[in-house]
Amino acid sequence: MTDTPVPPANPYLVLAAAVVLPGSGHVMLGVPVRGLQFLFFMVILGWITTKVAPSDASFIGRHAGGFLIYALSILDAYRIARIRHTIRVHKAGADGDSAGRGAEPNMSLD
Repeated sequence: MTDTPVPPANPYLVLAAAVVLPGSGHVMLGVPVRGLQFLFFMVILGWITTKVAPSDASFIGRHAGGFLIYALSILDAYRIARIRHTIRVHKAGADGDSAGRGAEPNMSLD
């Protein structure tokens, strides 16, 4: 039996999951520890900014550090998914015919 590689997750699905639930995009990609690290720093920086921010700041202003890490985790999950998807598409094109990869050089001297 040959093991067929599991196709990578759709980058847009990973993006949607990362937006809805922080860290879930990384879990879909098979790197849950990375998602957990983002969650940890989200909580820590959110807590730190609540202590540093002025009392009249908005909710987002008081938790800006956590929201920053949240945004970075979304971008990171999407970037990983997009790279994996692009690599798969490129490998599929290289294994197929040579159409679309440029002209093959004509080496005949006739």
